[in-house]
Amino acid sequence: MIKLSELTKDYGTTIAVNKLSLNVTAGEIYGFIGPNGAGKTTTIRMMGGILAPTSGSIIIGGADMAKNPVEGKKKIGFVPDRPFLYEKLTGMEFLQFSGDLYDVKLEMFQQKAINLLQQFALWNWADELIESYSHGMKQRLIIASALLHDPQILIIDEPMVGLDPEAVHMVKDILKNLSANHNTTIFVSTHTLSLAEDLCHRIGLIHKGTLLAEGNLDELKHIANLGEAKLEEVFLTIIKENTFI
Repeated sequence: MIKLSELTKDYGTTIAVNKLSLNVTAGEIYGFIGPNGAGKTTTIRMMGGILAPTSGSIIIGGADMAKNPVEGKKKIGFVPDRPFLYEKLTGMEFLQFSGDLYDVKLEMFQQKAINLLQQFALWNWADELIESYSHGMKQRLIIASALLHDPQILIIDEPMVGLDPEAVHMVKDILKNLSANHNTTIFVSTHTLSLAEDLCHRIGLIHKGTLLAEGNLDELKHIANLGEAKLEEVFLTIIKENTFI
């Protein structure tokens, strides 16, 4: 469902992403981890069609994002790291705005919006202005809006920022359900290694724009020459071994 081939973003003085290649299959939850400045957000912005790559290709659900970006974007639910919300709208009005962008038919929108607001524990605030929402509520609303059109692929940059433990548990359950029961492909960038460990089928570790390692936790442990270890130890070991790349 997602295929990146030799994807590169060169700013002239900095190569933010360097010949990145990876594949994510239908229904898979793929975690994308790395230190600050590793190239995670740049990669996600290229996948979402916000940034143009210097070279390489991005195939989303069979659509080439360079040749047919509109078709590719229709397949994506996109949650950026710094989402913009129209805070003078209510939660329901924002979902209506998002539904119009995704061309969600009016007869389908109402029930879909109600279901999502209930699912993300926002129903009681549906008619309240977004400016009165907490940061966590805004984050949940953004994720809900990305699911309005039943995307085949969900791309999320730091989904759990600002969420309390109960909301983190809720969002994890929703993502796991989308993967298991709706065959939704999920690409998630996160600094929360425990989240990646618990949620993701496979994990890619990027550092200075280069994909250093990829696989499930057992495969990453093998790459790091570790036996019983948490993802944090695996992460630190692989980064230390590649400090001078």
